[in-house]
Amino acid sequence: MEAVRKSLLAQGGYYIGTGVAPFISRRAFEAVTGPKKEWWLVETVGLLVTAVGAGVATAAARDRVTPEITIVAAGCAGGLAAIDIVYAARGRISPAYLADAAAQIALLAAHANASRRHRHGSGNRSDASSTEPTG
Repeated sequence: MEAVRKSLLAQGGYYIGTGVAPFISRRAFEAVTGPKKEWWLVETVGLLVTAVGAGVATAAARDRVTPEITIVAAGCAGGLAAIDIVYAARGRISPAYLADAAAQIALLAAHANASRRHRHGSGNRSDASSTEPTG
């Protein structure tokens, strides 16, 4: 279970960092990602990504990793990777977003590897107890 927690903590930290980036400096954000016409959309996505990151990181830090948290984490990583790849390929967003897609895919791979290791008995607890919150 420790590997699962570490991968979720990594995702949470990455999401918090990338989610708040547009609020720290619009100029720096646009220097990396390109100019944006719909800044409200950048802020909306930033807030949502930050919220997901905070939730995932908090669950992992408190050892409250549930199947639901894992689904949210994997679903966000897969969805963001797909959006990055499709829209960068279409020329709608900067190719810089392909770096984010690579990070999202790396997070998915880390989750898959950690989950596989946990299922095959290298976790510290049984599967039954791993989904129960501890206090």
